[in-house]
Amino acid sequence: MSNAPAYFLEQPATVKGLVAEQRNALIVSMRKTTDHTWSVVSNYGDQIWWLSGFTTATRKSDKKLDFDFIPAEFRDIAKETTYRYLRRGRDGGKRPKSASVVNYFRGMVAFFRYLSDLGISGLSDVTRLVCSNYALFLTQRMEATAKPLLAGTVIKRLASIEALYELSLHTDDPMPSHPWPESSAMHLSGYGKSRRIEGRKTPLIPHEQFAQLFQAAWALVQRADYLLDLRDALAEVERAAHGLTRQTVNVRKAKSLQALGWNEGVKTLYIELTKLRTACYIVVASLSGCRNHELAFLRKGCCYSTEDSDGVRYWWMRSRSSKTDEGHTEWMIPEAAVTAIGVMERWAAPLHVELNEEIDRLCREGAAVDAIADAEDHIDALFVGQDRARHAVVRTIATHRWNVVLKEFASQHGIKIRLRTHQFRRTFANYAARSQFGDLRYLKRHFKHWSMDMTLGYALNEDQEMALFLEIQDELDDLKENAAADWLSPSARLAGGYGINLVDWRSREENIVMFKSHGAMVRSIARSTAIRSNGHAWCTADSHDCAGNDIDRLRCGDGCSNGVVGEKHIPMYSSLYSDLERLRSCDDIGAGGVARVERDLNRCRKLLIQLGHDQLKVVQ
Repeated sequence: MSNAPAYFLEQPATVKGLVAEQRNALIVSMRKTTDHTWSVVSNYGDQIWWLSGFTTATRKSDKKLDFDFIPAEFRDIAKETTYRYLRRGRDGGKRPKSASVVNYFRGMVAFFRYLSDLGISGLSDVTRLVCSNYALFLTQRMEATAKPLLAGTVIKRLASIEALYELSLHTDDPMPSHPWPESSAMHLSGYGKSRRIEGRKTPLIPHEQFAQLFQAAWALVQRADYLLDLRDALAEVERAAHGLTRQTVNVRKAKSLQALGWNEGVKTLYIELTKLRTACYIVVASLSGCRNHELAFLRKGCCYSTEDSDGVRYWWMRSRSSKTDEGHTEWMIPEAAVTAIGVMERWAAPLHVELNEEIDRLCREGAAVDAIADAEDHIDALFVGQDRARHAVVRTIATHRWNVVLKEFASQHGIKIRLRTHQFRRTFANYAARSQFGDLRYLKRHFKHWSMDMTLGYALNEDQEMALFLEIQDELDDLKENAAADWLSPSARLAGGYGINLVDWRSREENIVMFKSHGAMVRSIARSTAIRSNGHAWCTADSHDCAGNDIDRLRCGDGCSNGVVGEKHIPMYSSLYSDLERLRSCDDIGAGGVARVERDLNRCRKLLIQLGHDQLKVVQ
């Protein structure tokens, strides 16, 4: 809010020493409208503080601090510390984002209720023992209740108390000491340990389920024109319905749909239209790598294309990112995502009209500037819906709602996964990395541009989100490490020139003792070796012009100094051996063809034997 009015920026950072009238007049939050004027959202004296600065994917109930939730004896100190946090942040830190303030407030509410139940009415009476018992209470609840608190929830609550201690030092009722001077919220919650055990990364959507999910979504997107034509036909009936009874209108709607080949009724059509929005979300999220709030910021007309010097077309999608303060950012997307965005532009058009009508009405009625600005935040947004909890006003779909409908969509198509919006980004990064690694089984054509060198990819458009490239690189590093770990397993059978050399190298004690641990050895090999998959082997050549990568696959396993063939490749070579045997029985391939087949059969069998799989013995 660095460009906020001076009178707001110059307010004191604490309320200590101010009389009640001065405190209550302090501005807590402001927001800017589309006509560039500033409006006060909340004042200190309000019992509910509405915060600004959230993404449009945040539900309204997550934007407020309701001080009525706090026991009366702690409301004043709660306001004082929250105000200080909003103005200055914690010691040595920067001003927090609104979501962090909400987390602090929720943790503070729980702690104050705990203190009130103990009969404590002031922070100056809060001892280390009280704080330690509260931490114990939370961790025991993690273990004892039917729905235990997650370690991530516990650390937020305990971190709120640490913040409360720091912030209370700027009030007349400070906590006497740090709640746990020789420990930390991280340690007490066990959060660090749980992260080490469970892994730090967002879980990938499993490949088989992801393929099913995308195929179901894409099939629905391809039916979009028909479904939207049906919707528009209903709208035309509604426009011509002036003076008619509702029953007559409904009959006309049913007949209109039947004339267009739809016999499943109006209600079922609207269910399908809602599914269509979800399908478009899945396609765009799967193929862009955008976070949920970045998809929420998508607006009508967000796509454009460019061509390189070879005439190759690249599609780009514009949005905003608040995660790393990148602001307006662009993403490279394939044509399937462009198609889904085009569907959503048409899908959302009637709701855009409703939203504009709401804004016009609010302006005519002289509504609060904040109410108008709240509606204006969603102008031209693609992923919108009618908020039934707020008189069906048109707003961007909130994250929590997406998590519900995504799970429903998956379940309706027999996909049993607990799908969450944040899983799409990492799954995209993994697929983009696999495309570059050469190991992508699903959606290959949609990720073809990501097979290029990432430095070149970023050079195509410097407005792209750099963080996504770094996440793709992380996934690529993981893929390489996983491959190297397989190679360096003492029991792993390998073929190919590089593979045979690796087997010899890993068996020598003097090579192993150079590294601190097996993990260090794996990381060193992965980072120092150019590793990519070509489907029938791993290639370690520094360039892509190795013959085994396309025209002569069996060269990879026949002593090629760059090739590594592992046990995972046995089914492919076993199938190839069977195909070659059938080809050998053909009488129209000539002497040269027969010689070539015999050579390849010998190569194939030799490779399979090296991998512990003798095709002749299997056949016998």
